[in-house]
Amino acid sequence: MDRSKIGGEIFWQKLSFLFYIFLIVLLTGVLIIPFFVKGFNFSKIIIGLAIVGFLPVFWSVIKGFLQKKLTIDALAGLALVISFIEGEWHSAVFICLMLAWAKIFYLWTAAKEKKIIDRLLKFRPEIIKIKVGNKIKEISISDIKKGDQVVIESGGFIPVDGVVISGQAEVNEAMLTGESELKAKKIGDTVLSSTVNESGSLLVLAEKVGKESFFEKTLELVESASRKKGKTERIADKFAFWYVILVFVSAGIIFFFFRNFGLVLSVLLVTCADDIAVAVPLSFTIALSIAAKGGVLIKGSDALEKIPKIKFFITDKTGTLTYGRPKVRDIIIFNGITEKDFLEKVGFTVLNSHHPVSMAITEFLRGEKIGEVAAPDKFLEFIGAGLEAEKDGNKVLVGKLSFLQEKGISISGSQATEINQEIEKGLSVMIVAVNGEIAGVIVYEDEVRPFSLKLIEETKKMGVRSWVLLTGDNERVAKKISDQLGISNYHANLKPEEKLRYIENFKINNSGISAMIGDGVNDVASLSMVDVSFSMAKIGTDAAIEASDVALLNDKLERIPETMFLANKTMQTVRQHFLLWAILNIIGLVLVFIGVLHPIQAAAYNFITDFIPILNALRLTRVDMRVGNNEKTA
Repeated sequence: MDRSKIGGEIFWQKLSFLFYIFLIVLLTGVLIIPFFVKGFNFSKIIIGLAIVGFLPVFWSVIKGFLQKKLTIDALAGLALVISFIEGEWHSAVFICLMLAWAKIFYLWTAAKEKKIIDRLLKFRPEIIKIKVGNKIKEISISDIKKGDQVVIESGGFIPVDGVVISGQAEVNEAMLTGESELKAKKIGDTVLSSTVNESGSLLVLAEKVGKESFFEKTLELVESASRKKGKTERIADKFAFWYVILVFVSAGIIFFFFRNFGLVLSVLLVTCADDIAVAVPLSFTIALSIAAKGGVLIKGSDALEKIPKIKFFITDKTGTLTYGRPKVRDIIIFNGITEKDFLEKVGFTVLNSHHPVSMAITEFLRGEKIGEVAAPDKFLEFIGAGLEAEKDGNKVLVGKLSFLQEKGISISGSQATEINQEIEKGLSVMIVAVNGEIAGVIVYEDEVRPFSLKLIEETKKMGVRSWVLLTGDNERVAKKISDQLGISNYHANLKPEEKLRYIENFKINNSGISAMIGDGVNDVASLSMVDVSFSMAKIGTDAAIEASDVALLNDKLERIPETMFLANKTMQTVRQHFLLWAILNIIGLVLVFIGVLHPIQAAAYNFITDFIPILNALRLTRVDMRVGNNEKTA
């Protein structure tokens, strides 16, 4: 993403902002100064400013017509034309003042979207240092390649996603995750692009660069979120179109019966709904901005609208309710194979797999002082089932019992007994077969996230009826986790396609908005099937993040009820806008038809009441997403 392009857009927004501020000052001045300065004729200045204020409105109406859109500005334009015809210059000034303030809030809304991106771009260095042999070389960030060794000095920004291969440091990830706590990084740890090395020094092996990096993905998500309109915003646009037509027709009927341009002008002034046109998108922008600062990227107002209506949560286990960082607890070896030989064969089988269990096994092998394992001659990964590898004439299978049985591997009664003893404890197992025979078992366990139980309790308080756990783990593990968390509906031993079929049937048999939490590549299809999908962005795959509606950049489950709270507050506020607008319009029209409001009073009434929905939208800036603080907010 081009920083200069974003900078240019922000510059023009600032310039437009200053123009409207200057116009507001002048318009306010010609309305107020005559009360204090007597004997000076301000009429020409008032006429001139009214015409200047009309020009942006005229241009907006023309642009709308060229784009085949009928906007609220068309009503304001007609009101201004009638004001000019009737010589109601003070009314025209009020209209221009009202529209200038509307533009100010519109520009402020647009600026908030751009500032999120600009704020992130400031944390991307343009020049970086890489180590080439024994030399340090400076290059442009655009020239960085996967496999480069990047030097990160104290106080420097990390420009790539990669693994620490030398050094140690305290890293601040707040810019991407909203978490201010420094994270200690050492050899073997992962670092993310555009986080900050607060102290220490690192040498990082670049794994993801440019558009593949976590930072660029985040920027892309922020941009797409600002472009996506929700149902309410689309309804507001459609409402504006038909509302303008209705007011035009009503104005024509009023003039036909009363032959009074002043009455028509007063009606137009009272019913000009530019406050709604600003307040609705402003509310969504504020909410998306608050979420982004908390490390949550909501992909547009459409997702924001659905979140408060969630009735069912479907969730994966590994990497969502659990940390997704399994730990090997034990190994059981059969058939007289030595432990070293067993571990070496398992090592080359899991070497090329990025599945959490494979990575846990690799970590375990490191602890067992198994030396560097050479890559297998042949490798296949069966998603949600197991691995197959060949090396030096040895064929090794690592996976679930069902996977090995599909491959024609038989298991003896004594082996089944030992395996079942581990499963009865609520532990998970990976079966290992070498050259067609069971060679052993790897026993592992995944730790439940501390907030998982509270997540389910908090969401149920917000209207969620039930939770469903879908897992590829065995029945005992699924039951153990479900009992811990109070989930009554769980399904174990599921392959990815079986999860998909379950969700299809679930949506057919249950009415109400359904949501899913996932993190892996095997969750992508499922995430795309539900109404609202949450992905664990930090540990999740790129595909899962792109398929989801809400990306949790810091992988904290706390953010889910917080996001639901924020979305609920936002939708309440949007509904209040329409209610306030209707009440104020009815009051205004009554005052017009009983003769209390004439054009200039109607213009003043509209100007003052326009701020009410907008100020109501600004109340959202006080919302605190953090769990435990929600009840304190307005």
